[in-house]
Amino acid sequence: MFSAIADRYDLLNTLLSFHRDNHWRACTVSSLDLKGDEVVLDVATGTGKLAHELQGKIGGKGKVVGIDFCRKMLDIATINKTSVELVLATSEKAPFPDNTFDCATIGFALRNVPDVERMLIETTRVVKMGGKVVCLEFSRPYHPLFKHIYRLYLFAILPLVGRVISGDKDAYIYLPRSIMEFYEPGQLKSIMQNSGLSDVSFQPLTCGVVAIHTGTKGSR
Repeated sequence: MFSAIADRYDLLNTLLSFHRDNHWRACTVSSLDLKGDEVVLDVATGTGKLAHELQGKIGGKGKVVGIDFCRKMLDIATINKTSVELVLATSEKAPFPDNTFDCATIGFALRNVPDVERMLIETTRVVKMGGKVVCLEFSRPYHPLFKHIYRLYLFAILPLVGRVISGDKDAYIYLPRSIMEFYEPGQLKSIMQNSGLSDVSFQPLTCGVVAIHTGTKGSR
């Protein structure tokens, strides 16, 4: 599915989010409080947009590594001429030793894995003690009126636009379903805590359309 939509993936993300995706990524990077010399892992990096944002914040002193299981997505990331180191790998089995990275990000990927806790445990494993794991993920609006409008958009408008531009109707039927079936922030907080993260919190953005979930690796 991801290979089929890779060529139009970034364009559709921008269109379907009304250009808010750039803001969401910027907020995610800001939440890490990067100094500029960190080594950062971007899990399920896709076309590398979040990883590129991270590299722009760090500059030349630090390093960003992006992993993804979809080769075509990584091919797009390479075309984008990012200086990020790209690795073909699954998020459930990262090819790195324990305590390798200063921090890690996961952008819009938790909904797409069969075992969310396994993904978080593996990401936490490769982060140094005291490092942050930050997850940017779709959520559900908290305002009652906006909640109804958002649901209409998800199930009526988004699949139509996605199908017309990408040519793949299944991917953009899957997207709204995956959002509505995903964990509530409180449920995800418990999973993150079970994965070895402490001080877990979440910050809703754009009236709760997405949320930034943050945890710190500590002793279990």
